[in-house]
Formats: sequence, structure tokens, C-alpha cells
Amino acid sequence: MICQHVCIKYIIPLSLSSQPLNSLKSDEAGPKQGPTFQDGQRRVDYVLTYHIQKPQSFRRKTSHFGDYRILRSLRRSLSMMRGRDTPPPKEDPEVAAHKHRLDYHEDDKRFRQTEFEDNLREMGLELEKDEGVSYDVVERINLFIRKATMLFYPLLSCQILYDEWASYSVFYKYQPIGLIRKYFGEKIGLYFAWLGVYTQMLIPAAIVGAIVFLYGCATVDNDIPSMEICDPRNNITMCPLCDRACSYWKLKTACGTARASHLFDNPATVFFSIFMALWAAMFMEHWKRRQMRLNYIWDLTGFEEEEVSLCPYNTACLLLYVCSYFSLDYVLITLFQEKKVKLTCTDRAPAYMTGLFTMLIMVGVTFAVVFGVILYRISIKAALHMSSNPTARTNIRATVKGTAAVINLVIIIIMDEVYGALARWLTLLEVPKTDKSFEERLIIKTFVLKFANAFSPIVYLAFFRGRLNSLLLYLCAHAGCLMELCIQLCITMLGKQLIQNNLFEIGIPKIKKLIRRRKSDMDSQQQEDYNMTLQRHEKDHFLGPFVGLSPEYMEMIIQFGMVTLFVASFPLAPLFALLNNIIEIRLDAKKFVTEVRRPIAARAKDIGIWYNLLRGLSKVAVIVNAFVISFTSDFIPRLVYQYMYSPDGSMHGFVNHTLSYFNVSDFQPGTAPLQPMHLGYEVQICRYKDYRETPWSNTPYDLSKEFWAILACRLAFVVVFQNVVMLMSDFVDWLIPDIPKDISLQIHKEKILMVELFMKEEEGKKLLRDSHSNQSPLQPRSRPASHTPSNC
Repeated sequence: MICQHVCIKYIIPLSLSSQPLNSLKSDEAGPKQGPTFQDGQRRVDYVLTYHIQKPQSFRRKTSHFGDYRILRSLRRSLSMMRGRDTPPPKEDPEVAAHKHRLDYHEDDKRFRQTEFEDNLREMGLELEKDEGVSYDVVERINLFIRKATMLFYPLLSCQILYDEWASYSVFYKYQPIGLIRKYFGEKIGLYFAWLGVYTQMLIPAAIVGAIVFLYGCATVDNDIPSMEICDPRNNITMCPLCDRACSYWKLKTACGTARASHLFDNPATVFFSIFMALWAAMFMEHWKRRQMRLNYIWDLTGFEEEEVSLCPYNTACLLLYVCSYFSLDYVLITLFQEKKVKLTCTDRAPAYMTGLFTMLIMVGVTFAVVFGVILYRISIKAALHMSSNPTARTNIRATVKGTAAVINLVIIIIMDEVYGALARWLTLLEVPKTDKSFEERLIIKTFVLKFANAFSPIVYLAFFRGRLNSLLLYLCAHAGCLMELCIQLCITMLGKQLIQNNLFEIGIPKIKKLIRRRKSDMDSQQQEDYNMTLQRHEKDHFLGPFVGLSPEYMEMIIQFGMVTLFVASFPLAPLFALLNNIIEIRLDAKKFVTEVRRPIAARAKDIGIWYNLLRGLSKVAVIVNAFVISFTSDFIPRLVYQYMYSPDGSMHGFVNHTLSYFNVSDFQPGTAPLQPMHLGYEVQICRYKDYRETPWSNTPYDLSKEFWAILACRLAFVVVFQNVVMLMSDFVDWLIPDIPKDISLQIHKEKILMVELFMKEEEGKKLLRDSHSNQSPLQPRSRPASHTPSNC
């Protein structure tokens, strides 16, 4: 409700909406009580109020909302004193986009005020406008209305946030970062500002990734290696992909895999990897500039974060630590004498060693899970090959790849919850001194465990499968390893975003609310009537607790790793991340506004250790993509063949060049296929993908010279790619300044003005001291006249 006041001369009928002004009494003693008109005789008895329907985009322009604007105008006025040729700093785009929608409301407010005053005059009331009222009256009335409306400020802000931020219908609009900061504090405001910048920067990456994918779709029919694989005239018999259970197969059956692999493994992939490395550097620089602008707008340029003791956790953690590692006498001294214990490094060493060994064990558990999925792949593939059901034997590769990826996804989601609880327990065991230390240690442990959990299957498929001669690491089909990597990355990324990040955030609060309702003895109508009797803070008490920003950041950091680390194998990752983040912003907004208790506002000038993790991932991504392009894809072997071994400089004959020969009589005992006549004829020579000598050479099955030439080119590409892209990223980092130019000029001018102010103050003090020293000692000092005697 928006209140407009009109001062009147008479006491009005009770049928009108009115508010007494008992709280506006003058502080001075005297016969006249309360605010008066300009003549000093007529007393203001009532202030009439009328209702104005509030549009969704309205926001009260109180002093609480406009503190930073007043500060900015003061800064601009101070800057103009020094030079009027420098333009003021640019306004934040999200703040500006939210403010320009509110201007139209002022005209509607003036129209309703005029209509209300005309109705009062028709009733015979005498009106006197604000400009006719004494300054004291206007000041007191404004103070009263401000105090009355500030009581409803949290409720109004919550409703505005729900309408302008938490609604899915406004997904295309900027976030009201200023209002988020005022309601939740700078720390949460910075998180949503960072999430907005990250989502905004994903737009060009998603567009380029989609173009790379479309380029692969457009050129798949002209890809010579894929055409050779799909050509039925190339009657190439391939060796079994596993021992005993697998049999011989035709290369043309891998036609679909080869064509699908070209969608992601094409010459544009190298360009996209370089682009994403530069994109990561530009994203980091863009965020630093945006963060600096927000620091200036929110008056955080000189803010220094204080080290706050970890009060809520110290007692419980210290008790847990002492009970685990110290004697009972020490426990009794600590508990009953209530002494503050200062733990040394020697005291903390057992907790540190416990945390280190526990994390190593859990990383080993992650590798064991990957090992278990490998065993599942081998066993299910053998079972399907041995099955007598023709339906089960039709598409064995797709069944094994898809089910293994889904199993990996389920295990990742389950182990994420286990690792989160374990990391928190290990951090509590270390008894951190401050809240910041606790948060940083928890973040590092959680990141290491969840990163290993999410990326271990992907690393195995990218760099190890088919490259070690072991029972556990069987060969990929032709052009199949990169496609399996793409499938695993796609299912893991989409599954984590859809199930863990979205469905869990929506479903778990709903389930908890349903459980509480089931446990309640009241029915739905009684529950609704009971809720009507509760105050706002009592309703908020039944909401879920705020668990911090670490889970929200961790989701986005893992997503950032999937977008940048293996983007060479899945160019559509930025597009899926963009679509997820558009929903994620509104989902998090709705959760903060309606599902969890309002957190205690905390000030912060940056996103903390998360920036270092992002920067580290962006550097590691360059190396990972270099190895994916070199060793997982066929980019380097194709170049080597085209420029070194091709007779006509084309890709004709590339597939035959990559296949080696194997004599079936050389199978080791117990490894030959159980059904050697699966193709309808006896096989003497089969082919497999590798660079090895022929069985009839002097060194059969040894690595050929083509292998060493391609290996040298692969390593050279890794070194060149890594150094060139790193150099380009550092150049982008150097080229883009961390602080915007207008903000830098304003900060510089403010420092100059502050120094001048101090200099003038010191000069005034010096002149005052000189004037006192020049006074005659016989001349008495003049004292101000006083009409009342001084009481000592």
C-alpha cells in the first residue's frame, strides 16, 4: 500500500480512512502540542491516506533503497569539482534495467493524488498543500510514514523479489541484484551476480558450440573415413573386442558410430577448444570487472573482511576432538573450568592425518567404483554375445554404453551426498579457528572428493580404455572411444543437472513438507486456519534451514569443469549448461524466497576461494583438451596420414592405414572366440585398430614406425597447443584491465579529494594554533555570552 498524505483543518468523519498523529508530538515543552500549519496556530489532527494499486515492478524509493544512489551522486558532485570533462561512472546494467520500469508509476501516483484532493474539496474540507505547511510538519509527517512503512519493508521486499526475480515468467530479464543485496546481503548478492555473468557468458559459447555441431552434421556425408567404413564393398573382418564371448565382426557394422563420431570429431573441434580456452580467460576478466563495479556501487572498495570466530561450532567440535585424542582429565578441565584452549599444530596433527588418509581412501573407493563399472561392461557384453535371443544381440554396443553411463550417473549422485557429509565431518574434526577457515577447508575437501567422483569415469574413457593390455581395459570399436566419452559426458552432465540440481531442489522440500503435514494431527482446513493465526516470523520458522552457498557454488563449479575440461569431445556442453542455468537462477531464487529461512546478511567483496578454483580449472582445461584432441580423437593420425603417407594427399585409404593384421592362430590359450563360424566362414586373418607390424614380418606385432611418428606428432601438438593457448589467455588477461576505466578514475579522484580534505583540515588546525599563540597573555579570552548561570 502506498500512502499519500494531505493535511486538513478540521477533524473528519470516522467513515473516512484516517490515522491519528499521536506519535508526532513536538519534543519541545509548550502549550502547542503536535505539528501545526504554517501560521503556527492550526493543529494537524489527522492525515488521510488512500490506496494506490502497486504494480509488480514498483519499488519504494525510500532512503533505505537509495543509499547507494545518494553516495554515487555525492561522488559525482565531488568529481565534478575537480574536472567536468570526465563522464560519471556507468551504471550497472541490471540495476538500470530494473529502475527504468518504475518511472511510469510517478504519473499515476500524481493523478490519483489530484483525484483524491478534489473529492475532499467537494465534501467541504479545506486543504493545504505540503508547500504551505511548515518545514517541521513535513519533516515529522515524512518521518512517521517512513517508520510505519519500514515495518513492512521485509514483506514488501520479499513480494517484489518473488514477482521480479523468482518467477519463471521473467527468465529473460536481468536479475534485480541491488534488491537481492539489500534483502539477503552482499555475499548472496555476489553469488547471484556471478551466476548471472556466467550464464550471460555461456551464450556466445553455446552459439559457437552449436555451429561446430552443425558443421559436423553438414560435412558428415563428405567425410571420407566414414564413407570407407560404411562402404559395403570394403569387406573387412575385424578381430573380437573381448576374449572368448565376443566373435568376429564386420567393419561396416560400425558405420553409425563412425558417422556420429564425426559430429564431434572434426577439424572445427580444434578451433572450438582454442575458443573455449580464450572464453574462460575472458569470463574470468569480465567477472573481475563486474565485481569491481559492484564493489564501487555497494561501497565495498575499502571493506576488509574480519576474521569471525566459529562460535556455533567451537564447543561441539572441541568436545569431539578432545574426546577422540586426549585424556579424560583434559576433557574435565576443558568442560568444567570453561577455559579457552589454543590448539597447536601438534594438537591438530592427528586430525590432519586422519583427514588426509580418509580422503585418499575415498578417492580409492571412487576408482574402485569405476573398476566395478568396467567389470559390469565386460560381463554384460559377454552375456549379450552368448545370448540365444536375437533381440538381445541386435545392438549390444548401445546397450552396454547406455546402461554403464546410467549406472555411473546413479553412483555419482549417491556418492556426492556421502562425500559432502564426510567432508563436513573431517572439517569439524580439525577445529578451524574462524568461520572463513572452516568454509575454505570444507570447500577444498568437498571439491576434491566430488571432482574425483564426477570425472573419474570420464578420464578413464578418454585416456585409458583400450590403451593398456589388460583384461579390464578392452578395445573400443573403430571410432568408438570418443563416442563413448561423449555419451558418458552427456548423460552425466544432463543427469546431474536435471536430477541432482533441479529435481532434488524442488522435490526434497516438497517431500519434507508433505511428511510434516502427514505427521500433523490437523486436517488441511485446520492447518490453513492455524497458519492464518501465525505471525510472519512464526511461519518462516517452519521453513527449511539455510545451509550456505557452498552447495550452490559446487554445482556450478562442477558444471564449469564439464563445460571446459572435455569440451573437445562434446561441443554442445555450453548449450546444455546455458539452458540449465536459465532455470537454475529462477529455481534458486524461488528457493531463497519461499523455501528456506532468510539467512543472516553477510558482507563480502568477492566470491572467495571459488575464484581460485575457477582459474585453476580454466588452466587445466587447456592441457586436458590438448590430450583429448591428440590421443582420443583421430585428428593427429589424419593429419599425419594426409601429409606423410597418403599417395595423393587425400584421406582415401586412411581406414586401412589405421588397421593392423592378426593371425587367428596366434590367439593365446583360452582367448579364442567360442563361435569362430559366426560370420558363416572360417576366418584366418582379422584386423584391429593399432599401428603394429604384420604377423609375417621379422618382428611380428611390435609397434611400427608409423606409431612412433604419430606419437611424436601427438606430443608435439600437446606442447604447442598448450603453450600457444596459454600465451593467448595470458595476453587476454593482460589486455583487459581488472578495473573499469570510469571506476578507476572515480576512485583516483576520491582519493585526491580525501587528501585535499585532510590537508585543509590540518591547515585549519595550524591556523587556529597560530592564532591562539599570537594572542597576548594579558588579554582575556572572549567567552560567548550566556544568559543562564553555569552550574558546576
